[in-house]
Amino acid sequence: MSDLANKRIVLGMTGGIACYKICELVRRMTERGATVDVVMTEAATHFITPVTMQALSGRPVFVDQWDPRVPNNMAHINLTRGADAILVAPASTDFMAKLAHGLADDLLATLCVARACPLLIVPAMNREMWANPATQRNAAQLRADGVTLLGPTEGDQACGEVGSGRMLEPHEILEDLIAYFQPKALAGKRVLVTAGPTSEPIDPVRVLTNVSSGKMGYAIARAAREAGAEVTLVSGPTALAAPRGVRRIDVTTAHDMLDAVMGRADSADIFIAVAAVADWRVKEVSASKLKKTDGGAAPVLEFVQNPDILGTVAALPRPPYCVGFAAETEDLARHAAEKRARKGVPLLVGNLAQEVLGRDDTTLVLYDDAGEHPLPRSSKLAAARQLVAEIARRVAA
Repeated sequence: MSDLANKRIVLGMTGGIACYKICELVRRMTERGATVDVVMTEAATHFITPVTMQALSGRPVFVDQWDPRVPNNMAHINLTRGADAILVAPASTDFMAKLAHGLADDLLATLCVARACPLLIVPAMNREMWANPATQRNAAQLRADGVTLLGPTEGDQACGEVGSGRMLEPHEILEDLIAYFQPKALAGKRVLVTAGPTSEPIDPVRVLTNVSSGKMGYAIARAAREAGAEVTLVSGPTALAAPRGVRRIDVTTAHDMLDAVMGRADSADIFIAVAAVADWRVKEVSASKLKKTDGGAAPVLEFVQNPDILGTVAALPRPPYCVGFAAETEDLARHAAEKRARKGVPLLVGNLAQEVLGRDDTTLVLYDDAGEHPLPRSSKLAAARQLVAEIARRVAA
């Protein structure tokens, strides 16, 4: 993956035990194409060495404001010129106070004051330090000054206490950083997404379901959130973790999904129906396990159709902008066009199930009033970002 290709990030580290986690963060950032310049406060060097950070970043590490390696002795200016962002992680209570008041008494604080790029900070501190009124005032001031705060979160702390103030995990910081750089084409929009399969009971131990990992729907939910939307994800049973910043509602059956969707459709601007909803359910669910007997006949199951979730939303008096999905095994263009007309939706996304199920990449074809628009084969997240951009363009128009 190259989500951060051609990005240069100045990574500031302040004193705190969470410094050890930044090793993993730097590794992940460089794997995704970022150039990382590490700047450490003197306090940070008590927790991890500049040598370690240099080995991981592959670049010189800066600590001293008067570093003689810089020809003009202006590291506080040179480091941020041409940088795409400064990311301070961990950001201590003391450093947040410095930033809020414009203090510039070391290299990292000075380059933050003299920056010519966005500033993101990742607080990490004891729960009482985070809850202190002075820290909360400083956090509010930093937000007002245009600084982006990532976290903190709640959990176990190094001091043995539990509460808010814990630094985000490296993968969470990375996901938020990647999201920060994505175009905000859906800023202010509310997006409702369905994903995964539904599971229709036959008896207490057997179900009728569809083959679906949920990966495409989850990728679309993430891409919509990256684009600035407020995203609600209604998910059937999957093993996936909800994307950061996305509200997930877990459901099991098609009726469960319909209820969850209809309770939120009126307040949504965009509805994207990605879920592989089972077309049928058993009319009479057995209260006890159906038994197999030697030489006995197989049970006879009577099926009834499940509700049409996409069609129901599209038929609302004031529906959100509706996007459907069609996973076919043959004659994709004809089936997708027929489904779009039958559902009454402006945009339908099609693909061939045998080419995408369970995979991490996909090929999407968009169908609208203007015809057929294939997208290049790519990872599901890249495809989701392309789709979200197409949806945003159509909604704006």
